[in-house]
Amino acid sequence: MDNLNIFSMSLLVFLVLGSCNGGELRKSFYRISCPEAENIVRDVTWKHVASKNSLPAKFIRMHFHDCFVRGCDGSVLLDSTSNNTAEKDAIPNKSLEGFDVIDEIKSQLETTCPGVVSCADIVALATRDSVSFQFERSMWEVLTGRRDGSISSASEALANIPSPFFNFATLKQSFANKSLTVHDLVVLSGAHTIGVGHCNLFSNRLYNFTGKGDADPSLNSTYAATLRTKCQSLSDNTTTVEMDPGSSLPFDNHYFSILKQQQGLFQSDAALLTNKGSQQHNRRNAQRWKVFHRIRPIHEENGGY
Repeated sequence: MDNLNIFSMSLLVFLVLGSCNGGELRKSFYRISCPEAENIVRDVTWKHVASKNSLPAKFIRMHFHDCFVRGCDGSVLLDSTSNNTAEKDAIPNKSLEGFDVIDEIKSQLETTCPGVVSCADIVALATRDSVSFQFERSMWEVLTGRRDGSISSASEALANIPSPFFNFATLKQSFANKSLTVHDLVVLSGAHTIGVGHCNLFSNRLYNFTGKGDADPSLNSTYAATLRTKCQSLSDNTTTVEMDPGSSLPFDNHYFSILKQQQGLFQSDAALLTNKGSQQHNRRNAQRWKVFHRIRPIHEENGGY
């Protein structure tokens, strides 16, 4: 479990990204103004995750896409108007889900302590709590005190959110623009250990990688053959595939292990193997997975996590 904790805590590098949008983050920000705030977020989140185990991946993605535009300010929650197309309606965000859960949490908080808890903090807390559900305890500490943004632009989302088609140089620059390192890039890519990806975001690697009807040579050929049975055309934008084959629900380090086996689903995953620095970070995280995998049965024999 210690190795999984290391991975989870590393996510803090990203989850406090954009913390300067109007206020200083700190522990228990709502301890006096709304003492039940974090309990309410946890209880509502856990209720929904219990009946929909795909939610943790969806919340991580929502939080990531929110933070990568203007910082973690909740602007991804804002609706478009007649005069403005909001982040929510940008192409990378059209498949985001979980807004209904955020709305339910916000509604309960407004009943308990009106006008106190920011939507930005709700997203950050719900992301942590959704992942933590499988462990029945909080896996990392979320500093709170974010202020909600009032600007939300689809064009900014398009310009800032990293694409699954990025190569390493573009990924590195995209993360550097947010003061994030190659280490952060590799660790945060590990969030692909849960969730699914749509075929149209990677099927070019199966059928037309260089425009000549060929497959991506960096993709494991056996894995590619399996993917072709699921994604049978370049135009399929509805079928989804596990991002971490065989382990797409447990939040763990398994992604780093399958990446070494050339089973990263997206071009942006495979790109992490094209740079020596990112390869080293991936090997370290994969090794942590091996240690975790060896000690896991011992924990399970003693009652599990």
